[in-house]
Amino acid sequence: MLNKVKQFIAEKHLLRAGRLYLVALSGGADSVALLLVLKELGYSIEAVHCNFHLRGEESLRDEQYCKELCERENIPLHIAHFDTKEYADLHKVSIEMAARDLRYKYFFQLKDDLQAAAICVGHHKEDSVETILINLLRGTGLSGMMGISPDANSIIRPLLSVSRQEIEQYLEERNVNYVTDSTNMIDDVVRNKIRLNIIPLLQEINPSVNDAILTTAQHLTDANIILQDSLEKTVKKGVLQSGESIKIDLSVVKSFPVPTYFLFHVLKPMGFTTAQIEEIGRHTDGQTGQIWTSTTHELTHDRGFIYVHQRQKEGRSKLVLPEKGRYAFDDKCSVRLSETDIREVEGTVFSRNPLVADLDASLVRFPLTLRRTQEGDRFVPLGMQGSQLVSDFLTNLKRNRFEKRDQMVLVDAADEIVWVVGLRINDRFKITPKTSDRLRIELLQSASSL
Repeated sequence: MLNKVKQFIAEKHLLRAGRLYLVALSGGADSVALLLVLKELGYSIEAVHCNFHLRGEESLRDEQYCKELCERENIPLHIAHFDTKEYADLHKVSIEMAARDLRYKYFFQLKDDLQAAAICVGHHKEDSVETILINLLRGTGLSGMMGISPDANSIIRPLLSVSRQEIEQYLEERNVNYVTDSTNMIDDVVRNKIRLNIIPLLQEINPSVNDAILTTAQHLTDANIILQDSLEKTVKKGVLQSGESIKIDLSVVKSFPVPTYFLFHVLKPMGFTTAQIEEIGRHTDGQTGQIWTSTTHELTHDRGFIYVHQRQKEGRSKLVLPEKGRYAFDDKCSVRLSETDIREVEGTVFSRNPLVADLDASLVRFPLTLRRTQEGDRFVPLGMQGSQLVSDFLTNLKRNRFEKRDQMVLVDAADEIVWVVGLRINDRFKITPKTSDRLRIELLQSASSL
């Protein structure tokens, strides 16, 4: 078994000599074997034991055993005590989830304090099989059928290559005792039901069922590597990221063998649920403009593309500009208004900068208000004679729904639009040969938020 673990560590590049590793030590066979194997292989380790005070005298017995073992093996031991029931009640979670949360929060805090490389836990082959079956019962994707990862998020599992039987034999050969958690023998939770009832039934059909399931998991892991490579190539081809927003080419999505799976790959990390992603996939050929929201993002589709924006915190909805001067809209943008006699202007009186509006000062009525466009907003685009809905103007520019919703306009005291910010001024306020004074309005700093 020692050679198996040594080979597995090397093959998966799990541990490095000279680094400190924490070993989660419960006192059970798996964690005790892990501790002794890593010590025997020469790694620098320290043990960590959590007492959740859930099993009365058993909890105290486990703690005492860990103390005696680490003292005998000359391995530093860290112990944490938790009121698990109170935590579960406070956070409205199950006892199992509370224990998991407390354990890993403590592990990672200790890891940072000791500058350890990672935390090692004693999961073995049967644990991986149980996890696969649990995921299968819940309904899972490909990743849920690949078993437990040997290295994920600074949690390392060096014993995944060996069975419970091999672990017990290793300890027996070294005449090492261990403690047994009596709750593991009660089929009151899903994992215990699978371990105590389901797997023994499967073993009656196939005595090597564990190895068979793990072989299938390995095949799926290999297939997933191929799938991930295909997904990433398609992402590069069809997903364009700009700041906090992404644009997805629906023609590329539809060319993927399973379009919904591609959308799941792209959208799941943004908080969209499986049900939402399936609905999005069904509606991409339908009416545009519908918006889906997750806790962090919002999504719509328009003219052959899906647009995903990060949801913005509620901020200032408008800014009143009572007179010339400089005003802060938010921490990213400010507005400056200045007036100049046309005769004093050198060169052209019109700026070509889209974030600058040059207007006839005599036609502008203060106070001005900078706000987001509203339904029914109209203006006369520069160069035209008749008025046009701002929404139609933006549609002609092929703006998507998010861009339309977030578009800012500058209106005067009569609520007449003088500038669709960054795009076009109102023709009624343009500078003409009769203009004597120019009002220049500039957006400063980052105007992307507008």
